[in-house]
Amino acid sequence: MPLDLTKTLVVGISSTALFNLSAEDQAFRDAEAQDKNAAIAAYRKQMRAAEHLPLEPGPGMPVVEALLRLNEHTLAGEPPIVEVVVMSRNSPETGLRLLNTIRSRHLPITRSVFTGGEPVAPLLKAFSVDLFLTTSAKDAQSAIDERACAAATLTGKQAKPAADGRVRIAFDGDAVIFDDESELIYKTQDLEAFHANETAHENDPLGPGPYAALLRKLSSMQERLPMRIEYSPVRISIVTARNAPSDLRVIKTLRSWGVYVDEAYFLGGLPKAPVLEAINPHIFFDDQDVHLRDSAEVVPSGKVPYRSDSMLVGLQAKSTAASPAEDVRPPDAV
Repeated sequence: MPLDLTKTLVVGISSTALFNLSAEDQAFRDAEAQDKNAAIAAYRKQMRAAEHLPLEPGPGMPVVEALLRLNEHTLAGEPPIVEVVVMSRNSPETGLRLLNTIRSRHLPITRSVFTGGEPVAPLLKAFSVDLFLTTSAKDAQSAIDERACAAATLTGKQAKPAADGRVRIAFDGDAVIFDDESELIYKTQDLEAFHANETAHENDPLGPGPYAALLRKLSSMQERLPMRIEYSPVRISIVTARNAPSDLRVIKTLRSWGVYVDEAYFLGGLPKAPVLEAINPHIFFDDQDVHLRDSAEVVPSGKVPYRSDSMLVGLQAKSTAASPAEDVRPPDAV
């Protein structure tokens, strides 16, 4: 009988997000610029020589470990609450060091993908991935375009341990949890037009964005845990630049979706980083570099790319041309 993962949160994570492979990645890129074939051979030799040396944790390790601990609450006979799949462009041979490190850290990860340089995005649906974390902007973009799952380019510092042991996940609203319709009104018109639209449509649910399915999966996952939802070991926050009067539509939309959110911060233009530092999420998802640049200084942050057919792509390009320093996407990973 096929494994039923419909009630399981499945997280796919690249090797460079789970482990710190920055030195190996940079060495490969430097060599690739001179001779690609020689770079591949040198990388294979380097990884094989060090395959019994454990890798250091990457920016995605804390959230992976915290999520996997939720399986302690899995009831007998039920599928796991969380499953993690390592999805890497490494070959199986160079991936041996990753598998050895997983075992040395006693991580309960049993599924892995090694594509030997091929894209991983086409495999996300095959592995029922709900969330894909990577350091490759190209792979995250491909996943978003294929509408396979929620995907983000991970950057930022390591998460600090949560004092209460909870898993904390924070989201931006527009173009992340919700679709980009309201964001486009703000970008193409002005704040007054945005507020007028949100007031006029206060009782009309916002459309689902690229992370709506993930939010619903997290909400249903909370229902599997053996405690009242208010005391759940999973804590979900929304940190958004919205404020009154556009806040009501957010709350009413979540209610119409049947989704419970523990916290919401309507900042009205205040910087997000101080709030994120205070609530200390394991990961924060946003679509705008202007917010991610600061958030990555205090918490692990995932950039949610716009779908390639979104009007926001063109608007973002104009903004980047005007201020190129704001484009802080990390390089593609090995």
